[in-house]
Amino acid sequence: MSQLPLNLERTLRVLDELDMSEWSKLLASELPPLFEDGRNGNLPRWLGALAELPQLKLAHSVDLNSAQVRVGEADQLTEQERSTLAQSLQNLHPWRKGPFDIFGVDIDSEWRSDLKWGRLADKIQPLSGRMVLDVGCGNGYYALRMAGAGADLVVGVDPNLLFLCQFNAVTNYIPEHSVHFLPVGLESVPSKLHKFDTTFSMGVLYHRKSPFDHLEQLRGTLRSGGELILETLVIDGKKGEILVPAGRYAKMRNVWFIPSIAELVHWLERAGFKEVHCIDISDTRVEEQRVTEWMRFESLIDFLDPADQTLTIEGYPAPKRAVLSAIAL
Repeated sequence: MSQLPLNLERTLRVLDELDMSEWSKLLASELPPLFEDGRNGNLPRWLGALAELPQLKLAHSVDLNSAQVRVGEADQLTEQERSTLAQSLQNLHPWRKGPFDIFGVDIDSEWRSDLKWGRLADKIQPLSGRMVLDVGCGNGYYALRMAGAGADLVVGVDPNLLFLCQFNAVTNYIPEHSVHFLPVGLESVPSKLHKFDTTFSMGVLYHRKSPFDHLEQLRGTLRSGGELILETLVIDGKKGEILVPAGRYAKMRNVWFIPSIAELVHWLERAGFKEVHCIDISDTRVEEQRVTEWMRFESLIDFLDPADQTLTIEGYPAPKRAVLSAIAL
């Protein structure tokens, strides 16, 4: 196996130790090409930002349980060190998920991801002692919160290499942690792995052309009796009602199906889940998703009808998100 960067070899060893060698063998051949020269034109810049992180002592304290994931204390750094750190982290722009505090550098991400976590954390089965899979994990904010909630192991999967670099920047100064990031999609997970106690899929389903395939793949990650936490866009309506955008939805090209909650429950039951119920439903608000100095592109306010924020710019119902819990048969 070619030498892998960004702690990926460590992750493969952990998978082997946890009797997931089938998966680690697949990854050993799948991962090296992702880092070949010319494969991703931005990767050298992102790796350069990581290389420019100041060589600091490991954090004296780490708090994965606070709304703002905290690594280290501001007084551990000189002003020059903090300035260098802030610039290196800014070179990994845009930061979509967070917030983070890294040695006093406040990463005010586009999404106030702590608000979503707060809506579900006390309504799911306790994560203490569990093996957890986070599908579409972004830069790892939620995965770190899962570890903070007591999970023994968290594996995040997301094919975005920028998110992998952001995750490594955040965890660079953490002495020990049980969170692993793999830059692959759910399709790279063996179809009948059945190893995880809890699987999260948040903000992924509506991007899938085949939502049933996604739900069945999620079922395959879980042991019998394991819990799926599914968060996705929904519409108001009865069973059988689904929004299929004609083009873009809230300026997103790849939104395929937005079901009613009743229809989503039906999908989950057909995909091999029981005890399906909705644990939260919330309108997405501009206070939760917005432009900041850490994400300077368009955000939610630009995706809504300026004359009526109950509608998207295309005239569809504005984003409403539901979180459902389901137990694998």
